Amino acid sequence: MASFIIDVPVPSMGATVSELTVISLKTQPGDRVTKGQKIAELESDKSVFEYEAPADGTVVAIPVKAGAVLEPGALFLRLETEDASLRHLESKSGALPAAAAPAKPAAAVIWTPRATKLAQEAGLDPTKITDIAATGPGGRVSGDDVATYLAARKS
Repeated sequence: MASFIIDVPVPSMGATVSELTVISLKTQPGDRVTKGQKIAELESDKSVFEYEAPADGTVVAIPVKAGAVLEPGALFLRLETEDASLRHLESKSGALPAAAAPAKPAAAVIWTPRATKLAQEAGLDPTKITDIAATGPGGRVSGDDVATYLAARKS
């Protein structure tokens, strides 16, 4: 069977999730992956989850970086595969979009979407907070970090 290249999109996590943050990538171009293999860790405003390869194949390109905030349906990676059931995802273009840049909050600390939302709901600007402990995955500011920060400010 002949191989072909597919465009693997950022997954949709439901109608209420409008963006996902790439926490980490567990593969790189040239890597051979198997269907179901963990290829990245993503976070929505509600949860952190591992994203799995949709098929056996070879990673051709990954136009995203850790820390990037992506919309569901955007190109996540290109995969060369022989899995005919994914022919509908076959790449129509050889060109890759520019790599999605990581977010640049205060002091280069990355905030999770949930943490940003909690800070904003408390009337704070996350880009101006520099004295918060970041204990989330990959050194990110988590919702729990914001709750601890807010509690300490009240005392």
